[in-house]
Amino acid sequence: MNNGLQNEGPREDEDILAPIIFFYGIGSTRPRVTFVEPEAFADQERSLLVHEQDMTPRLRDFHGSEIDLDVAARARIGNYLVRASVLHRRSDGMPVEFGAIGIHLDLLPEEAQKLVLEGRVPFGAILEQYQVPHSSHPRGYFRISVDQRLADLLGATSGQMLYGRCNELRHGSGRVLADVVEVLPRLP
Repeated sequence: MNNGLQNEGPREDEDILAPIIFFYGIGSTRPRVTFVEPEAFADQERSLLVHEQDMTPRLRDFHGSEIDLDVAARARIGNYLVRASVLHRRSDGMPVEFGAIGIHLDLLPEEAQKLVLEGRVPFGAILEQYQVPHSSHPRGYFRISVDQRLADLLGATSGQMLYGRCNELRHGSGRVLADVVEVLPRLP
């Protein structure tokens, strides 16, 4: 079966890539992803991707700017929200991450759910604001050959190789709170 994925790394590649597959659309051409060891990253990418923390505060600290959210696509099935978005530096609007995420809304306080559904505040900032007990569990690291659609969102060029990670956020109860696929633009 050739679905555009390079079959290196974990066998559950498609499972951990599900949020980005949603963005591309089921049955469409999938992004060209190759799973890699974190040692393949340059130092800056490694410092931003290889950790067990939320990305929003990490990006905010790295870029020295508050982070804003721009939702590119979304769908909701009951208490499950899937969305694809770009995080931007508030200071100059520069994209700092493409994220595709599936969120189990029922694990969040009601006010946090409302903010998630409004789609204006990054998920990590909401978790921080409402002190939602959770932990981060990276499940894989990858490089991705950017197509025009992703290039337009990240200010990249089609065919450019970027890096990312698949991450699982677990609620303090142990249940999966969110599955996230995060892609960084090329750092200056």
